[in-house]
Order: sequence, then C-alpha cells, then structure tokens
Amino acid sequence: LKAIEEIGENRDKLKDDIDWAVVKIDNWEERRKLGNTAKVPRWAIAYKYAAQEEITELLDVEFQVGRTGAVTPVARLKPVHVGGVMVSNATLHNMDEVARLGVMIGDQVIVRRAGDVIPQITQVVLERRSEHVQPVQIPTQCPVCGAKVERTQLVRRSKSKQVLSDGAVWRCMGRLSCQAQLQQALLHFVSRRAMDIDGLGEKIIEQLVTRKLVASPADLYRLTYEQVIELDGFADVSASNLLAAIAQSKEPTLARLIF
Repeated sequence: LKAIEEIGENRDKLKDDIDWAVVKIDNWEERRKLGNTAKVPRWAIAYKYAAQEEITELLDVEFQVGRTGAVTPVARLKPVHVGGVMVSNATLHNMDEVARLGVMIGDQVIVRRAGDVIPQITQVVLERRSEHVQPVQIPTQCPVCGAKVERTQLVRRSKSKQVLSDGAVWRCMGRLSCQAQLQQALLHFVSRRAMDIDGLGEKIIEQLVTRKLVASPADLYRLTYEQVIELDGFADVSASNLLAAIAQSKEPTLARLIF
C-alpha cells in the first residue's frame, strides 16, 4: 500500500503517463499454483488511481444530432491538458445532466477523463462564476435540418391507468430528412454487424448524402457505376468493388437483417 501511494504521488514526474499500479506475487512457483482465469492471472491485481482533474473555461455548448435523432449537448472547452491529453470537448449527455451540474456557458469547470479516456465535466467551480455567464438552452429547431425538437415522453402503464412523464432525451423530428440522422442511419446499416458492406465509410456516405444520391438505406441499391465513379477517391476498380459489395449484401443472414 505504501508503494502504491508513493507511485501515485510521483505520477506527474514519470516519463510516461500511467493510470494503474499492478501488484504481483513475486514467486514463480506460487504463480504456477494460482494459475489464471480465462482472462486474467490470479497472481496479479491492478490498483486504479483516481482520474486526473483540471479546471478550464466552458466556452460554449453545441448540439449534435445522432442516428436516433437524439440532440446531445457537447461542451466546447478552453483547451487544457488532462492526463497527458489536450482536451477541448466533453459530452454533457443530456439536458438533465446539464441541470444536475448547474453548468452555464462561461463557467469555470472541473474536467477529467472518465476511465482516463472520455473527457467529462464533473463539477462547476461556483466561487469563480462571473456575472456574464449564460444558461444552456436546448434549441427548439434541429441545428442540422431545422425540424422541430421535442422532448421524449415515457409511458408507464398499470392495470388501471397510464402515466406520462418527461424523458431525458430531446429528439429532432426530421427523421431521415435530417442529414445528420440519415448519415448515422446509413453508417449503422452498412456496419459490420449489419449489412457489412465493405468500402462504405463515413467520408463516402457523407458524399452520397451531400450530393443527394441517397435519401434512405434502400437508395444504396439503386446506385449506378456512373454515380459512384464521380465520387472523390474512386476509380474504375474501386467503383466496381463497391457496387459488388452492395450487391453481395442483398443476401444477409437473418441476424444481420434484424440488427
């Protein structure tokens, strides 16, 4: 325990970033007797240090639209080094999380990397709040397509009645007419666990949507050689390969189709 504590105190002085201290049995015969599980050795255990935290300014909150239409607030931060990585963005999950944190644009906030990976805001430094802060407000219209943004409703049913309550998620009601939702829906449709169409990456799908060649997953099967060859980065062989991959996906397994 003393060694773990000393390593933790010296983390900032080490040449490389660390987030664990590993305790091991220092005897080969005992290691052999203890053996391993399917995933890990029984003769070692990792001690996880608390995530490193820094204070920075919340410059703005922007809203991103996902595959299901969920409108998610994303914090734009004054860039700050956290655990050896420069952090300038952090997810705020939903408006309930914004309310729980009580965060406002212009606040000084504490940022850490959850699991030393994903940046997140953990707290507002209220004693540093200025009089110029602004509240975070969910847009009434989708920032991508302009469609109406509505809060989801949760329905709880019992034998005698049903009760409606507000959900945590706000959604763009534009569905596939929203370019952001369409792109994410297409990425899901062609992904490895779904139709598994090789060669249809994010940049290509973005081109297909921007050029209005595809307005739904079904339109992928109407693409022609003449349309594909005009896309950036395509030549004769790559265009033919993509069309062949799309054609091959017409006979998926049932599990892929349902997914």
